[in-house]
Amino acid sequence: MTASRVLVLNSGSSSVKYQLLDMADSSRLAVGLVERIGEETSRLTHEPLTGPGAAGGKRVTEGPIADHAAALRAVSAELAADGLGLDSPELAAVGHRVVHGGTKFTHPTLIDDAVLAEIRALIPLAPLHNPANVTGIEVARELRPDLPQVAVFDTAFHSTMPEHVARYAIDAATADKYSIRRYGFHGTSHAYVARATARLLGKAEEDVNVIVLHLGNGASASAVHGGVCVETSMGLTPLEGLVMGTRSGDLDPAVVFHLARVGGMSIDEIDSLLNKKSGLLGLCGDNDMREVQRRAEEGDASARLALASYIHRLKKYIGAYSAVLGRVDAVAFTAGVGENSSQIREMALAGLAELGLALDLEANSVRSPEPRLVSAEYARVAVAVVPTDEELEIASQTYALVTG
Repeated sequence: MTASRVLVLNSGSSSVKYQLLDMADSSRLAVGLVERIGEETSRLTHEPLTGPGAAGGKRVTEGPIADHAAALRAVSAELAADGLGLDSPELAAVGHRVVHGGTKFTHPTLIDDAVLAEIRALIPLAPLHNPANVTGIEVARELRPDLPQVAVFDTAFHSTMPEHVARYAIDAATADKYSIRRYGFHGTSHAYVARATARLLGKAEEDVNVIVLHLGNGASASAVHGGVCVETSMGLTPLEGLVMGTRSGDLDPAVVFHLARVGGMSIDEIDSLLNKKSGLLGLCGDNDMREVQRRAEEGDASARLALASYIHRLKKYIGAYSAVLGRVDAVAFTAGVGENSSQIREMALAGLAELGLALDLEANSVRSPEPRLVSAEYARVAVAVVPTDEELEIASQTYALVTG
């Protein structure tokens, strides 16, 4: 029997998302989430999608889960109850989402002690994410020390940006000393969507130039030239770029100095302001785009301002990336807002006919879980809506590496 299953783990600071996939046909066998790890009110939601357990649907278990080790043991027990346990000979590998790979990791990487040490060393670049990613890896290695463990990095897809794009225009020695450059994030999503868009157009990936708009609570754009990322909106951290749910996106760096000198705010307070209290939330008090749109439609001035700011920034990036690419074959919308909000797509592309962009309003209004084109027949540039699948991308990269 050829092992073809991959367990994908996404370990957050107090959560673990997981999916078990069979790469023989890219099907999902089980999905789940452990949340509020370390609290008395921890919750494990497990859904088997195949086998005898699937008939019962989701299973929810509540109660204290002390740490990530306990969380992964609980996940293992749930999978075993469905005949999908970590001890199965059909399990080929575990694929781990790791947020930051720095300049060291530009491809999926088999994890050993040296690699794990390198990921730990990158914690200063992703202090909120990499520590949890490391914990997930450590626990999974303890549970199955014989099984290949693979790290798939959010930053890897963007590592192909030319040096003049990745560099900030600051003193080069200082930048090198502190690893300051543009890394980009959401890489697995951008890679998946760019490839899926090419398939949707019936073309080879290397023949297609795509602007990918990953619009969720966190949001980022990328310019993908023939399957290779040449520019992306997020930078050293996920703070740069588009207006997001709670993040400011682009702003004058001197805002930080002004808040410190004039506002008397500490670095930590400014960090919290820009990452957690800005974006849509800062502008109108809501970070859920559905609520912002509802309020804007009812005439709420602050919601209208937030929506206008969000759309203006999107248009700027679409225009800029059209210039960067020279020829654009498609603009692809993905993630929660990009996939589900026909209004955001319509507003973002309004007035961009000179760039070859026009929607089929009827096609754009239809909601579907399938990748689809929503551009007008006469449009020079295709507009695609492509549901992202980061877990499948991680599993695919993991499986390709271990089967080599």
